[in-house]
Amino acid sequence: MFRPLSLYVGLRYTAAKRRNHFISFISLTSMIGLMLGVAVLIIVLSVMNGFDRELKQRILGMVPHAVIQGNPDLDDWQEVDREVEKHPSVIAAAPFIQGQGMVTGGGDVRGVMLNGVLPEQERSVSIIENHMIEGGLDDLKSGEFGIIIGRQMAASLRLQLGDRVTVVLPEASVTPAGVLPRLKRFTVKGVFSVGAELDGNYTLIHMDDASKLIRTDGKAQGVRLLVDDLFQAPKVAEEVARQLSGRHYISDWTRTHGNLFQAIRMEKTMIGLLLMFIVAVAAFNIVSTLVMVVTDKTADIAILRTMGATPGRVMRIFMVQGAVIGITGTLVGTALGILGAYNISGFIAWLEAFMGHQFLSADVYFISYLPSQLQWQDVWIISGAGLAMSLLATIYPAWRASRIDPAEALRYE
Repeated sequence: MFRPLSLYVGLRYTAAKRRNHFISFISLTSMIGLMLGVAVLIIVLSVMNGFDRELKQRILGMVPHAVIQGNPDLDDWQEVDREVEKHPSVIAAAPFIQGQGMVTGGGDVRGVMLNGVLPEQERSVSIIENHMIEGGLDDLKSGEFGIIIGRQMAASLRLQLGDRVTVVLPEASVTPAGVLPRLKRFTVKGVFSVGAELDGNYTLIHMDDASKLIRTDGKAQGVRLLVDDLFQAPKVAEEVARQLSGRHYISDWTRTHGNLFQAIRMEKTMIGLLLMFIVAVAAFNIVSTLVMVVTDKTADIAILRTMGATPGRVMRIFMVQGAVIGITGTLVGTALGILGAYNISGFIAWLEAFMGHQFLSADVYFISYLPSQLQWQDVWIISGAGLAMSLLATIYPAWRASRIDPAEALRYE
């Protein structure tokens, strides 16, 4: 079968057993280094994507994607709710009343965010129903003054289902006995756990009870929205507000939790760049390998030149040899990285069971397992960068081989 001379000789040089075994060893280590660098980079970025996904699902599943608030309250929140849900990007909407306060129980005090909700509508905009440890949203009944708290809060205040807690608001009431803080006794109706900071300061009560406690006269403070695209939430909120009559305030998750996800994205970028340097080091090991091969094959190169091989053809021979090392290392590393990204969660779980030690404790971290999400965009970028750096690394040694003078090289042969 006809093959170009450059390709044929380059492949022969790659597969041949050399007299100098050290050069073969350096070639193998260059390939293995590139392979491991690509595989580790794919796995690490997949794990960071997994953490990013879990944060979005857990935190942004609890906090509003966007909020439409009244000035100060919504006189007719039912009408606003109907108008909001007409927007094609809004999946669901639910009214709320929100306030800050303190919860006392078990001899301790903890600052909390009180969220008055309607249970039948709250489950359409929140994931809390899927993370209930005890009780449920349906246990919140109007007039019973029940409260749902997070697992971390229940542990710190030593509370269980059915215990009584006192909710204290930072507003004072004037009574015949003097100025007293506004407080109310609530019964713990449920405990949830989303594995985030919300477990320690987020509480749910029925909206009718919240209206009596915060004194909104049956009005809702606002309507929270669940949109189909998180990153379009600011735009959707503005469009919805323009359709409503009257004056309204809008807010979205980018104002309340945007810094958290920007920090995660920046961390992923920086770690990716640092690990890419490892791939670069492995790729440029090909330079030293080919330089030694050129030195070892000086006589062969001189003979090829005397037989009519042009400098360009000699250059392509050694570029083929370096490309084989780079392409093989990159492709094998990509395959290992994809396999590792899909199985890293199961492997860590097996390792924890085997060693009897949990690396990610739910008491410390917001999740108790190592998440992984492979994004093919990352795979293409990493593989492309590895191949590009490998091919660039072949240019100088190949150019050096093409500059060998046949007469000078054969003088002492």
